[in-house]
This record gives sequence, structure tokens and C-alpha cells, in this order.
Amino acid sequence: MTSVTTSLEPLAADSTIPPAPRLGKTLVAIWQWRDAALVWIVLFAAWYSTSHFVVTSANPLLPTPEKVAEALLASLPELWKGTLSSFTILVPGFLAATLLGIASGLVVGTSPRLQRAFFPFARVAAPIPPTVYVPYAIAVLPTFHLSAMFVVFIGAFWPVFQNAAAGAHALEARHRDAARILGLSGLEYHWRVVFPAALPHIFSGMAVGLAFSFILLTVAELFGANAGLGRFVQYYADFADYPRMVAGILYTGLVTFLAMTLLDRIRRRALFWLR
Repeated sequence: MTSVTTSLEPLAADSTIPPAPRLGKTLVAIWQWRDAALVWIVLFAAWYSTSHFVVTSANPLLPTPEKVAEALLASLPELWKGTLSSFTILVPGFLAATLLGIASGLVVGTSPRLQRAFFPFARVAAPIPPTVYVPYAIAVLPTFHLSAMFVVFIGAFWPVFQNAAAGAHALEARHRDAARILGLSGLEYHWRVVFPAALPHIFSGMAVGLAFSFILLTVAELFGANAGLGRFVQYYADFADYPRMVAGILYTGLVTFLAMTLLDRIRRRALFWLR
């Protein structure tokens, strides 16, 4: 009994030591953030030196960081209202594109007949730049909100659809055989087997679609919006208020970054088995 007790004591002592892999991941994450911060520091130094020592006061196209910061703080209430206005267009258009793109992509990706019917059409329609639809959508649809949502929907739909179809098409044969043995078919088969297997592809398409959505939203707001982030930048560019214009560009970039980061967090949590 004494020998057994003494052999277990080192194990109890070692249990308080943090696992080495987790510590290594933490150090790697810190190092990666350090590299990203270095890039931003270099870019800010280039902006500061250029605006102070290269660009003269006769050329206000590149305002100093101090002026942009003042303009940003003064414009935060207006930018917040613009953010809410932009999201009333972005969120419905992107969600509709995501839901329809996933549903149709999974169905088409699991049916060879539907693939032969729809893939040639997708190869023609998907590469068309969605920006060409903006003037036509504004002219045809009754309100600007509907036309802008339609353009956002078109830009986000094709990446989600194509990636969902690719993920469903790449489903391994052993999973299809197992589903057939268990008697899964129809909606239950797509929900329990095809959808989880295609999730990595779907999130890749959603990331591309979300980036396109922000681009197309800004372009649409340049045409006929009364509010929004794109309208904010265009309005102050027309009046040559370049500090506010640059502040609007930086603020829009921050909002886009936060939205993409949120989507990436959701992806990491949903795809926990790929960590």
C-alpha cells in the first residue's frame, strides 16, 4: 500500500502544471497580434510623416491624423445614425441571401440532375459584377431601400450558394451510405447529414458574401441614399471636407472589421470539431 501511495504523489503534483499546448497557443496568438500591430504602426507613421512633412497646406486632400481624429469625434452621432441606416439595408439583404443560398445550394449540390441544370446558369450569372444592377434596381423598384437590399442580396447570394453546393457535392460516400442505412431522406437527410458536412464551405461563402455586401451597400448609398455610411463619405467629399471624409472611411472600415470578426467568432463556435 505504501508503494502505491508514493507512486501516485508525483501525478497529483504534476496535475497543477498548465498544459504546454495551451500555453504555446497563447504565445502564438500574442505574437500574431504583435505582427498585426507592427503593420498598423508602420502605416500610421507613413500617414503622419506624409501629411506633416510632404503634403503642404495648399493641398488638403490628405489631412493630418489630428484633424481626422477631431472630425471623427465630432461626427460620431451622425456616423452612428448612418450605421443604423446602413444596417437596415445590409442585415435583411445578407440574411435573405444566406438562407436562400444555403437552402438552394444544399439541394442543388446533392442532386446531379439539378447540378446539370443550374451550374451552367450560375457560371454565367455569378461573375456579373453586382454593381451593374444598382442603377436598374433603383429605377425599377419602388423605394431605395428595396433596391439597395436587392443589390446586397445579389452580391451575397452567389458566394453562399456556390460554396454550399460545393460542400454538399463534396459529401463523402460513406456518410451518404450511413444515412441510407439509417433511413434518412428528404429534409431530415439534408439537415442532419448534408448541412453539418457543408458548414465549413458555407462559412467561407458567408465571409465572402459579407465583404461583398458592405462594398455593394456603400456603392448603392452613393447613388440615392439620404443617410448611411456611404452617403456620409460622399456628402463630405462633395463639400471638400476631407477630414470628415477620411474619418467616415476609417469608421466604415472599423464597422466592417467588427462584422467580419463577429462572423468569424460564430464560425469558430459552430465548427468546434475543426479546432
